[in-house]
Amino acid sequence: MGKQLFRSSPPPEKQPAHQSLAESAVQECTSSINTVISKWTSSSSNEFLFSTNSRHEAEEFVEAVKHLQSTMHRLVSVNASSDKLVYAHNLMQSAMKLLESEFRRVLNANRDYLDPESVSVRSSYRSSRFSTSTTTSVSDSEDETSYDENPNDHRFSGQDSDAMDDLKTIADCMISTGYAKECVTVYKTLAVRSLFFGERLLADHVFSSSVNIVESSFTDITQEGALTLFAFPENAAKIKKLSPEKMFRFLDMYETLASLYVEIETIFYFDSAAAVRSQVISSLARLGDAARTMMTAFETAIQKDTSRTPVIGGGVHQLTRYVMNYLSFLVDYSESIAVIFENWQPTLPSSSSCGGDDAYPEELYSSPVSVRIAWVILLTLCKIDGKAQPYKDVALSYLFLANNLQYVVVKVRTSNVKLLLGEDWVVRQEGKVKQYADKFEKLAWGKVLTSLPEYPAEEITPEEAKELLVRFDDEFEASYRKQISWVIPDPKLRDWIKVSLSHKLMLVCTELYEINRFGSGGDGFNVRYTSEDIGNYLSDLYFGSRGSGSGSVSTKGSGSGTGTGSSSTGKSRGGRSH
Repeated sequence: MGKQLFRSSPPPEKQPAHQSLAESAVQECTSSINTVISKWTSSSSNEFLFSTNSRHEAEEFVEAVKHLQSTMHRLVSVNASSDKLVYAHNLMQSAMKLLESEFRRVLNANRDYLDPESVSVRSSYRSSRFSTSTTTSVSDSEDETSYDENPNDHRFSGQDSDAMDDLKTIADCMISTGYAKECVTVYKTLAVRSLFFGERLLADHVFSSSVNIVESSFTDITQEGALTLFAFPENAAKIKKLSPEKMFRFLDMYETLASLYVEIETIFYFDSAAAVRSQVISSLARLGDAARTMMTAFETAIQKDTSRTPVIGGGVHQLTRYVMNYLSFLVDYSESIAVIFENWQPTLPSSSSCGGDDAYPEELYSSPVSVRIAWVILLTLCKIDGKAQPYKDVALSYLFLANNLQYVVVKVRTSNVKLLLGEDWVVRQEGKVKQYADKFEKLAWGKVLTSLPEYPAEEITPEEAKELLVRFDDEFEASYRKQISWVIPDPKLRDWIKVSLSHKLMLVCTELYEINRFGSGGDGFNVRYTSEDIGNYLSDLYFGSRGSGSGSVSTKGSGSGTGTGSSSTGKSRGGRSH
């Protein structure tokens, strides 16, 4: 793919007014939907969303989901990179999982009332009743009651009527929001376990005196429909343009069909039904081929990504986010991809090309999936290495590398990817993050650190202490100003770097302040940055833009504090807490 697939820079800070309105609309929708999802997905809930007591709330939820979809479309048109859009998309997926779960539950709970005969009779009854009511007067109460449903007849009970309405409501919502395949997948599983299985039981019972009649009647009735149903995945897999984003829907079909294969073999065990069994095997094979094709396309897209624009502030590149989110979803299908990727390994580059000698630990070769995942991550990190080159400041390039590798490590550690790569892999990568962070600290703060003597500062006169503090003030101010727009998104890494810097700066600075102050009879010169100021300014760094919003750095000569006194800015920063 020649075109750029991954966004390389965040959206601009200022947004147009109509964009804010779109984001507000999405936020309002997500707030209302999140409340319902939290209620109905909590483990303490013993009720169901689509039930007699909550049907009104279910209808409101469906309408809220549809409204969220429309507002998301609106927001996409004005700001496709909005953080609120990402949150809304994740919430939409949670809503769909809830609806999918309810769809499956309603089907299973009402299986006895949703067989073809009952549905057909009920539909005919409703049609005939409507037709009669349009030509017959119902003013007479006796005539009116003659059309009442028999409460003892399960064919016309409120339970199955509500179930049909609920299923239609859920299906309409999922289809309108782009989740039709997920809905159909659940419905097919009813098809196999209810319709075909029920037809087999009926044929076995009615024609129990003749096995040949059982086979011929069952095959004649079900084979055409079964072949059409089970051929759908194969036909879908024949699509010429299989983008990587379609992977998960194909894996859903693969898992569903694979989980039903034993039951399909049991139901269609006759010789005359061999075509049905063959079709299922063929569909599974084509779905596996499609998955491998999409995985190859995914890897190719990474290799061909040519974005060179540096990420502002050295933050996490969109390529890193995309790849790790993709892999996190992919490994949730561990059983399926273990079969699909079996005996299918990538052509691994030499260790010297990227990643070092430990790029492919020997233990990973025990699992083809592990090798594949490790290879994709290595490929991504190699691309990230290249994207660090455009940074003019070498320190910022190392910060960029540290941020991206830390994102990878956190994603692996907090997902099922860790089960494939193992703890040792994670520990090795954490060591590399520390190496990047150490190089960043040395380059970004080297002049500041070398402006101070080693601790403890022995045999330093008050005059020497004064000169050292003046030099330190200049270097600290220059480093702070340069890094105010730099970012470390991961809180753990951000705190680690700040604690390391604070430890190296505070002790020596405090000692120099004391030497200068008390060596001058308590009348030392005005310093711009006291120990307390240093801590506050460090706390302000690496949030991007203007830090955490606590103010700007002082200017030369504006100091008013002495020794360990107040800050040199117009207002004291000593009262801030972090």
